[in-house]
Amino acid sequence: MEVVLIPGDGIGKEISESVKAVNNALDTNIEFITYEAGAEYASNHDSLFAEGLLEAIEEKKIALKGPTATPIGKGFKSINVQLRQQFHTFANIRPIKSIDGIESKYENVDLVIFRENSEDLYLGIEYMCDNDTAHGIKIITRLATNRIVKEAFEYAKKNNRKKVTCIHKANIMKLTDGLFLDEFREVAKEYPEIESDDCIVDAFCMKAVINPNQFDVLVAPNLYGDIISDLCAGLIGGLGFAPSVNKGEEVSIYEAVHGSANDIAGKDEANPTALLLSYAMLLDDNSYEDKANILRRAIFELIKEGDKTTKDIGGNLGCKAYTEAIIERIKNYGN
Repeated sequence: MEVVLIPGDGIGKEISESVKAVNNALDTNIEFITYEAGAEYASNHDSLFAEGLLEAIEEKKIALKGPTATPIGKGFKSINVQLRQQFHTFANIRPIKSIDGIESKYENVDLVIFRENSEDLYLGIEYMCDNDTAHGIKIITRLATNRIVKEAFEYAKKNNRKKVTCIHKANIMKLTDGLFLDEFREVAKEYPEIESDDCIVDAFCMKAVINPNQFDVLVAPNLYGDIISDLCAGLIGGLGFAPSVNKGEEVSIYEAVHGSANDIAGKDEANPTALLLSYAMLLDDNSYEDKANILRRAIFELIKEGDKTTKDIGGNLGCKAYTEAIIERIKNYGN
């Protein structure tokens, strides 16, 4: 099986090498085909994407992507957004689960966030009304809402989750978020065995930091989904432990959700855990569940033990040595 690999910017190249080494140790039949993309690539070329990248994703249907940098307030549109729109990956799925050994105020957090990926303010439809007034358009459709909500409920049904919560601001955005909430309630009727409720986004943020264990599966429009997924990652120690996948009808793009960390790029200080866990999600979705479980076991045991991890989480290893420790653990299991 061939998978498109996009290392990205900053530490992306280092953590992508970790994935390739672990993939070899797990002895899958996955072959990575590497293409460059991102701000660093664009600085030396006329495009954000290497020639052939988009065609390769279209053909292979699966990609694993490292972090890419996006200018703030100017410059090119987010590469993540462009890829999601290009390949209609309407569902951004982010599991948030506590890891023993990672310092946090919370225990046993186990959330899964379904973020609608294709519309809302992220369509980027904005213009200047005059020199002093900028106008952005928020678009919510019943079709896209139905699709993401059904994805969340189907996941809950398949994985024996108990509740799905809709995150919205329908008290203020009565038409757009009102439509999202209305469609959520209609879809929920098709799953009477699963509890459903809703929560205004600001109230959710308060409730989540008081007691995240009151939530289970969350579904939200694009902007709120982006915000709450980062907030929830903070409940388990940060974005360095938050994997994700962007799923469409045909194409799936797996990615770490943290940034490119240019300040430590090339210093062998990067923590590859999030990208490795995203790769584990890829394995799960492509009939390699046993391999995925072996990888997660190795990562979680090392983190719990503490010393053979990267410095950012209290260990004394660099990215390469941490990867080697994971591989040694995998080999000890007999893979």
